[in-house]
Amino acid sequence: MFPTETKQDAVHVGIETLAKVRRAVEIPVVAIGGLNRDRASEAIDAGADAVAVISAVMGSATPEISAREIALLFNRRAPFPRGRVLTVAGSDSGGGAGIQADLKTISLLGGYGSSVITALTAQNTRGVSGIHPIDTEFVGEQLRAVLTDIGADIVKTGMLHSAEIVAMVAQSIRRHSLIAVVDPVMIAKGGASLLQPDAVEIFRIELLPQTYLLTPNLPEAEALTGMAVKTEADMKQAAQKLQQMGARNVLLKGGHLEGEAVDLLLEGDNLHRFPAARIDTRNTHGTGCTFSAAIAALLARGLPLVTAVGEAKNFINEAIATAPFIGSGHGPVNHWQGAKAVNSEQ
Repeated sequence: MFPTETKQDAVHVGIETLAKVRRAVEIPVVAIGGLNRDRASEAIDAGADAVAVISAVMGSATPEISAREIALLFNRRAPFPRGRVLTVAGSDSGGGAGIQADLKTISLLGGYGSSVITALTAQNTRGVSGIHPIDTEFVGEQLRAVLTDIGADIVKTGMLHSAEIVAMVAQSIRRHSLIAVVDPVMIAKGGASLLQPDAVEIFRIELLPQTYLLTPNLPEAEALTGMAVKTEADMKQAAQKLQQMGARNVLLKGGHLEGEAVDLLLEGDNLHRFPAARIDTRNTHGTGCTFSAAIAALLARGLPLVTAVGEAKNFINEAIATAPFIGSGHGPVNHWQGAKAVNSEQ
């Protein structure tokens, strides 16, 4: 297919020739040579029934995750629901964030959602009035129940609350070689603490090295890195530091910046910029949960990372722009309209 160090004397046919072969024959077609995640995605779209890779997996520091990442691309050919997403997070009685927002998003984007609840919260658009943590052993029982039967293509984490739960979730991700989208939920919009202080260090040590994609906002990035993040240049440095701390990829959300709402995705060594006009609204409750759940759902559906982030950005922008006025405080976003902004062909 493409130039590769392991087959230097091979003829490179490229995507167009693959597409012609697919149209000409009915037998299975296997694409091989120079394929990484993104090129494998192109090959599948051109008609490949399978892909053969060496360097993209064996050259990775985490070959089992790289193999899963490529295997997930074939979910785009599956019937709906496409992909299984397990969300591990707190319950929001107001329905705008947490488990409720995650499951809405996953379902609307065509995935199958399962859940592990880490804490019950009494909250509405005005804030959190109470938190009831779930016993750590019961969180573990929920994890085992889902992963030993239904399984998960992607696990998405939100509010984990305690150090014990953080460590348990990290262990499960490692044991099952799961692709994890980690939203480091620390503080509610109204100011309530959602991650206990002693859990932050465990998060750094145990969970960050198991993270496929970390999705912090600026205050969360500051808490994790210990550095001030006030500009886009700071965002890049913080993303690099978080990557050095163990996260494979980092999406740093710039909603707290002045002016344009710019998100930066550090994907390996590649930096991608996702700008958007700022929307003047108070109805932004659950944006972080919803955005990361959308990415998880789109990854499980078979989109490669950069494409999934771009489509999820379209989702959350539309969800914020069309947010209904529910409640008297920070209202929820419009998950239904957000889903309509995602390319239906993906």
